[in-house]
Amino acid sequence: MGSKNKLKRFRENESFGNVIQPTRREVIDGNFEHRGRWAAYFGNTHPIVLELGCGKGEYTVGLAKRYPECNYIGVDIKGARFWRGAKTAIDEKLEQVAFVRTQIELIDLLFAENEVSEIWITFPDPQIKYKRTKHRLTNESFLNKYRHILKKDGVVHLKTDSEFLHGYTLGLLHGLRQEILYANHNVYVNEGCPPEVTEIQTFYENQYLEEGKPITYIKFRLN
Repeated sequence: MGSKNKLKRFRENESFGNVIQPTRREVIDGNFEHRGRWAAYFGNTHPIVLELGCGKGEYTVGLAKRYPECNYIGVDIKGARFWRGAKTAIDEKLEQVAFVRTQIELIDLLFAENEVSEIWITFPDPQIKYKRTKHRLTNESFLNKYRHILKKDGVVHLKTDSEFLHGYTLGLLHGLRQEILYANHNVYVNEGCPPEVTEIQTFYENQYLEEGKPITYIKFRLN
């Protein structure tokens, strides 16, 4: 994407009513105004569903179309990417959709305890190198953050083309004695997945499918 297009999208994001762009200092200092008050932001008490590392926001928007009884928030640091999802939500009048531009490591400072019902992690960087373990979105540190903001019966979904991340996450969940509700190492071959797993596809997922990569999926609950 050219720099001019990025700048144009950054400017448009600033005008979108469904895009929230707090500063890192604002979040760290505990001054993020919507933490614990998301019901007021949406004007309802519907369940909140997050897409972390949302990219173009395909799951945020796709889920909102299928299940309008929930509120959806895409979180990503790359605003030029989620511009697409934010604009689509505005054009299609999906008022239960929002996007937050910030680092995912701050997720427990964006939401209060028990404020979130579901988390979707869609095609994150698997951070394969050992020294990058701390950046994997399913490492123990991140799981603890998710546990804090999730309701007691809340669930996490991981959809990835990385067999490494799929195996790593399953092993970690087993080791921590967490509740694995469903696991599939090739969702387009093996039946049984929830429909949204195969019916909603991201930009990068389509590329992986063209390359013949299997798409994996895990649904789990944090005890």
